[in-house]
Amino acid sequence: MAEAELPTIDFATFLVSLSHSALVDLGDAPHPDSGSVQAHLAMAKQTIDLLGLLEEKTHGNLTGAEERLLTQVLFELRTKFVKVSSQVPTPGDST
Repeated sequence: MAEAELPTIDFATFLVSLSHSALVDLGDAPHPDSGSVQAHLAMAKQTIDLLGLLEEKTHGNLTGAEERLLTQVLFELRTKFVKVSSQVPTPGDST
């Protein structure tokens, strides 16, 4: 992708980038380099927690659209994380 085609850097782009990273780590999107789809729950959790920290630290300083986007992204990622986590067998599980 040429530099002229890169999206502008703003808070929404930053959130979408972090969200996509979490989706890759949740196994919901292919890795951009390898194309493989694998869940890495610890990395996904770390990215989701980072977004939660951003929500906490930016409270009251975002535009309405930024706040809605952050809330929506966090809700969707947390929901996916719970779903994926519940599908991963625990050690000693005989199913």
